[in-house]
Amino acid sequence: MDCEPQDLKQSMVNNFCEVADWEERDFEGADVKDMRVEAEAVVNDVNFAVRHMAVSKSLPVGEDVAYINVETKEGNKYCLELTEAGLRVVAHGFDEVDESLSMQYHETIYSLLDSVSPAYREAFGNALLHRLEALEKVQE
Repeated sequence: MDCEPQDLKQSMVNNFCEVADWEERDFEGADVKDMRVEAEAVVNDVNFAVRHMAVSKSLPVGEDVAYINVETKEGNKYCLELTEAGLRVVAHGFDEVDESLSMQYHETIYSLLDSVSPAYREAFGNALLHRLEALEKVQE
C-alpha cells in the first residue's frame, strides 16, 4: 500500500486528534466516582470470605457515599460506609447508620475485614494458598 507523505501525515494528525478528544472526554469526569460501582466491586472482591455481603438497597447511594451490608463468617453483622476516605463500620446491623459509632477508616476492605473477622483472615489465606498451588501446577 503506497501512501503519499502528506496523506500519511494527515492520517496521523486525524488519529491523534481523535485519541486526544477521547482522552479529554474520559478525564472530564475522572475525579467523580460512582460509589455504587465501587461498592459492587468491593462486594465481588471478597464475597468468598464472608457469609453475606451486598450493597444496601435501603440506604442512600450517591457519587460520594455507598453502604455495604456484611455478615462475617462468625455471624457478626455490620453496615459499612464507603467514601473517598475509605471504608468504616457505621453500625452493628444491616441498613443502619449509628451516628454515635466512631470507627476508624480503612483504606481497603481487606484491612477492615482483617480487623473484625479472624475467619476472614483464614479464608483469605486459604484462597491465596489454593491459587498459589494452582499456579504451581500450571508451571509444572
